[in-house]
Amino acid sequence: MQAKVEQFYQKWLSLLLCGVIGIAAACGVITMQSQGQFGGISARETEGGKPLPTISAATFKQSEQQEALRLKILKAIPSFGFDNLIADWTFLKFLQYFGDDEARDITGYSLSQDYFDIITRRDPRRVEIYPFLSVAVSFYQAKPEIAVELMERGTNALSPQIDPQAWTVWRNKGLDELLLLGDIPESIRSHEMAADWAEKTPQGQKLAPMFRATAEYLRRDPDSVQVRFSAWNMVYAQTKDNFVRQRAKQALVKLGAQVRKDKNGKESFILPARK
Repeated sequence: MQAKVEQFYQKWLSLLLCGVIGIAAACGVITMQSQGQFGGISARETEGGKPLPTISAATFKQSEQQEALRLKILKAIPSFGFDNLIADWTFLKFLQYFGDDEARDITGYSLSQDYFDIITRRDPRRVEIYPFLSVAVSFYQAKPEIAVELMERGTNALSPQIDPQAWTVWRNKGLDELLLLGDIPESIRSHEMAADWAEKTPQGQKLAPMFRATAEYLRRDPDSVQVRFSAWNMVYAQTKDNFVRQRAKQALVKLGAQVRKDKNGKESFILPARK
């Protein structure tokens, strides 16, 4: 069923984009394909029991450039009232992009913020996308400030009356502010708002006290160095992207971490005990 829905989205959006651009060349660039979006079928897949040839790094990089162009066009085109449909389709394409581990090992996750920029502009009330946004942009791109900015579109557009799960946007925002940005005042505010919104839902009796307790704890003990060290250390460890690693390393050193290298030159970080 999902494959059929995605196929419909691809066909509809291809026609929409080609109509808007109005030239055959542009249509050739932006036509969405069901497979091969990021270099075709993975080299790990097989055909007739035989492994397919390994896809080159150059192919992945070329596909990334083509997708960046498609997203740039998608940001600019009018929706003709189909904002929700465009947001749905873009989210499906993000899942395909994010899940292609082989391609991401080569190109990184640099387009994640573009997908979520489009989604949150077109339909900021889609509560289920915000945990993905937080992970993809904050942790895999090392850009928590961009993730928080995009999540604010959700907090501005949502309410408990619109969606009982709307509190999750405040919660994810508060965690990024705490773990990666170290913005304790804003994290306190986000957790309090999560509590306020959760209180208006069936789960409120369990969740709201927990969020308020987090806010109160941060007031009493705003020193979040250890948790931020753990978060940035995870960002560094989970990626091969040099830009992301450099951003994470800078954040770790700023927190007071010491850089260690083993005999192979592999870096690790240690946070000395605080006096």
